[in-house]
Amino acid sequence: MHTLKKVLTFFVLGAFITSCTPNSPHQVVEGKVKKSTIAFAPKVTGRILEIYVKEGDFVKKGDTLARLDVPEVDAKLSQVKGAVKASGAQRDMANRGATDNQLKQLRAKQSGIQEQYNFAKKSFDRAQAMFADSMMTPQAFDEITAKHQGAKAQLDAVNAELNEATKGVRVETRTAAQGQADQALGVLQEVEVALSEKYIIATNDMEIETISLSVGELATAGFPLFNGYQPESTYFRFTIPESKIGTYQKGQKLKVYVPYSKQTIEASIQTIKQLARYADITAAYPNYQIEEAIYEIKVVPDTQKDMDKLLANATVILE
Repeated sequence: MHTLKKVLTFFVLGAFITSCTPNSPHQVVEGKVKKSTIAFAPKVTGRILEIYVKEGDFVKKGDTLARLDVPEVDAKLSQVKGAVKASGAQRDMANRGATDNQLKQLRAKQSGIQEQYNFAKKSFDRAQAMFADSMMTPQAFDEITAKHQGAKAQLDAVNAELNEATKGVRVETRTAAQGQADQALGVLQEVEVALSEKYIIATNDMEIETISLSVGELATAGFPLFNGYQPESTYFRFTIPESKIGTYQKGQKLKVYVPYSKQTIEASIQTIKQLARYADITAAYPNYQIEEAIYEIKVVPDTQKDMDKLLANATVILE
């Protein structure tokens, strides 16, 4: 008799536990509060000098969030500014040609070389006649001939230099000088853009949730430094098994209950999509068959008023 009572008690407890287990067929559909996230990262690597915001702040598009120290860019800027000045001077010189003082110097140089050539020419003419009469050795004649040719080459060079200075620099030279100046300006613009990247600017409105680094730490290019939520982007995410997805359809009106704030929110199904089997399941105690496909329904509040106050990832119940 005592043994029979124990058996009956065991079955009663088993039935009670089964009725209370989360795998009950009357299990509620649980989901999570979600918000669209966004992150801001620097485009250049640098050490953080200042952070102008704190976690929990709401920032507007265009707000400055932080400033970085990028010494390489500062050094490059000074170097490029010098190159721009030098190339600009070369361009101006090519466009304007020689100055009056430079022309005077060239004419004086031409006059001196002309005298040297005239003397070398006379010496060559005399030596040529003497060499023809066998009155000069071949070596001496060769020396005078070389001096004559050298003087002529010098005169031709100074005449060409003076002609270029008088008529202006060749078009090709001016084009090359202009190209060098343009190239230097282009590099300067690149450096100035990089310099502006020392400041991390908000590209969207955002409520800052986390700031990944502190002042003094090194922020690498592309590393998300500020993370947060976009305003008016709250929605609810539920995961539904294949056996129950037939009761839901896109655009369907639903009510979502938020246990922690004890409020009911009117909402509509925006999307229904299949999830991979390894996807995140929102229900605390999912009662899915292993062979079933899993679907996500995205439920959006009918109004976003006061929805930003809901805590991200808080549990909600589909009524």
